[in-house]
Amino acid sequence: MHKTISSLQNPLVKQVVQLSEKARERKKSGLFVIEGQREIQLALKGGYILKTVLFCPEIIAEEKISRIKEGANSETEFIEISFDIYQKLAYRTTTEGIIAITETKDLSIKNLDFKTKKPLVLVAEAPEKPGNIGALLRTADAAKLDAVIIANPKTDLYNPNTIRSSVGCLFTNRIATGNTDEIIRFLKENNIAIYCAALQASVNYHHCNFKESSAIIVGTEATGLSQEWLENSTQNIVIPMQGEIDSMNVSVAAGILIFEAKRQRDFC
Repeated sequence: MHKTISSLQNPLVKQVVQLSEKARERKKSGLFVIEGQREIQLALKGGYILKTVLFCPEIIAEEKISRIKEGANSETEFIEISFDIYQKLAYRTTTEGIIAITETKDLSIKNLDFKTKKPLVLVAEAPEKPGNIGALLRTADAAKLDAVIIANPKTDLYNPNTIRSSVGCLFTNRIATGNTDEIIRFLKENNIAIYCAALQASVNYHHCNFKESSAIIVGTEATGLSQEWLENSTQNIVIPMQGEIDSMNVSVAAGILIFEAKRQRDFC
């Protein structure tokens, strides 16, 4: 028999609302909220620890709850909630009947190591929009990159918008964060070549050799990369433009560069 919650005034219900809406609360508590069956399963696969799972039996079948229980920690608490409470807590319009309060991870660059000898890494400097971060993570997952590093993050990675737009790829990628200076130092210490997507002193991207340890660095569409990256670049690279504009969405540009690197490596 599961514990049940039927009051909107329940402290746990209020906590979920706070964790969903406020980055400060997520940081202070070391907790965040995941909504959706697939996302929760991917989080478990990625080594995340579920503290509490809230589910609405009117929406989600018992066998699906059992599947999540199999992968969860033995101390994870499973609690039934009413349909009204689920509607209040659900972030999406298309609901799946399940929400998990989950422990965050320490994403510091110092914790990042590689399982391959010649890693391929994506670095995004100061991305702001959760949708762009989510798209970058989806691309990184599709290419099975060795890591995604966020330099000077402007948005909390455990923001519900980031999780939603990444369709759970926040949990399938190796992710690290840090400031530009420590990330550059980390890349150099690991002998990883730095390829900066920039217009200045650049060469066509498919003229570069990405077969060795490589980091592809992308900035924002508005400001590009900071001078610090350009000064430490192994080689600046550019995607030739044939239209009237000189830039494209950061996630699209990253996808083009990443899959050129993958193409070269597949034919090694």
